[in-house]
Amino acid sequence: MVADSNIIIREATEKDIPLINQLAHTIWTFTYKEILSPAQLDYMLGLIYSEASLQKQFSEGHNFLIVEEDKKPVAFADYSLLKDAVYKLNKIYVLQNLQGKGIGKLLLENVVKRVKAKYATALLLNVNRYNKAKQFYERLGFTVISEEDIDIGEGYFMNDYIMSLNL
Repeated sequence: MVADSNIIIREATEKDIPLINQLAHTIWTFTYKEILSPAQLDYMLGLIYSEASLQKQFSEGHNFLIVEEDKKPVAFADYSLLKDAVYKLNKIYVLQNLQGKGIGKLLLENVVKRVKAKYATALLLNVNRYNKAKQFYERLGFTVISEEDIDIGEGYFMNDYIMSLNL
């Protein structure tokens, strides 16, 4: 479990863009293989995790966090101000062999702590309607507030629940 591990959560910088890209490719391939077609998976990875896209996200005020276990990167998250005192958890991913061991919970709790320090009143997130992570978020207090279908181009859609955690 996490308590026995050497875990560090650190703020990422633009120098970490290649690392975030690599983690995303490794994690997404496993996480979405039964939800998305290989073509949509490749399209979305290029759209969201190309170096240019990640650079743009940094410049738009996204805050990336990297989790290292024994000095090895194993997870990442990204959050940003949405409006007023409402923040959005844009991404949270843990390497598949470490899922279920408390790292995702620790990382999410760290994000909550950081946004509370900025006087956030809520943390929102989108989760694919077929992603088992929905139950993870519910266990941590998030509730579904709506659904949305987002046209991301090339005929692909993200079919998501919008979830909220009141802070």
